[in-house]
Amino acid sequence: MKVAVMQPYIFPYLGYFQLIAAVDAFVFYDDVNYIKGGWVNRNRILVHGNEKFITFPCDKASPNKLISEIDLVVKHPLFKKQLRTIKQSYRKAPYFDSVFPLIESIFDDRPEKLSEFAMLGIERILDFLDISKELYVSSKNFNDTKDFDRTDRLIEICTSLKADTYINSAGGKELYSKKDFMEHNIQLKFLIPELTEYEQFKQEFVPGLSIIDVLMFNSKDKVVDLMKNYSLE
Repeated sequence: MKVAVMQPYIFPYLGYFQLIAAVDAFVFYDDVNYIKGGWVNRNRILVHGNEKFITFPCDKASPNKLISEIDLVVKHPLFKKQLRTIKQSYRKAPYFDSVFPLIESIFDDRPEKLSEFAMLGIERILDFLDISKELYVSSKNFNDTKDFDRTDRLIEICTSLKADTYINSAGGKELYSKKDFMEHNIQLKFLIPELTEYEQFKQEFVPGLSIIDVLMFNSKDKVVDLMKNYSLE
């Protein structure tokens, strides 16, 4: 059993989905502190050939709050503006007709909680791609581990899921020791994403944009293939 644990991000980039693709069970880490200026409530899309942030309005977001505690300002006009920007920017993309209704449905059904909105988007995109994974939410499924320290909590989650391998994003290399996990018979591996180039309106390729961009320019089968382009260390 391979497991990954990651904060829920809104419309994350391809590397996030590669992490999901690499495992059998994925845990949304929603009961950790919100990171201001991070990727929880914003990402980047292509607008007139340039990368542009789309940010989703939150009510009193603070690093002193858990991600699961933060509310969206669901009636904020910025939601309509962001959706309109996506529509105008990608209306001539080859897969717009099938992808935009998916994105629109996620916007239309947005819940009040930031974390739930992020998870809704990821789950619907996985369904759209016909990808089935075991999905868990740390605040609901592993609440009894919330007072553990960072490493011990991940090990406990892995143990609960009977995992023999834990896969973390490459950024965790400075945080986690393979030795600590191996003491519990769990292999720790780090995923190195490969952001393969694809055509974006015949312009210079801009890597690392939101999954929205990947979906707009690639068939479902191609997106699934792109999700497999990673290495483990």
